[in-house]
Amino acid sequence: MEQSARNIFGQPLKECSSDPVTGFYRDGCCKTGKQDYGRHLVCAVMTETFLNFSMKAGNPLKTPMPQYNFPGLKPGDKWCLCALRWKEAQQAGVAPKVDLEATNERVLELIEMDMLLQYALKSQPDPE
Repeated sequence: MEQSARNIFGQPLKECSSDPVTGFYRDGCCKTGKQDYGRHLVCAVMTETFLNFSMKAGNPLKTPMPQYNFPGLKPGDKWCLCALRWKEAQQAGVAPKVDLEATNERVLELIEMDMLLQYALKSQPDPE
């Protein structure tokens, strides 16, 4: 696991969500490591449209799974998404907004900065 993960601005990675607890490591952050084959790097704000898209793609994020201590997601929840699933949603026109300060810089290996900036939450800082 990354010890000093950074966001897409090169600053320390901020927490994405502790309610529900997200991240591949369930530490609230979009950190990654060798075991994270899905590359859960994008801190996104769930929408009903995206959750339905994800369900149709075989990932029922709305469905509670108590055996994994997963409550199921609802619109407004923040969640660390797989980078390529977010990109797939973007290409389908249903990508959710992104909290850039909580999105791992390693996502830039898969998604261009300009694309992420287009989906930034309004409260994001301007890139320097």
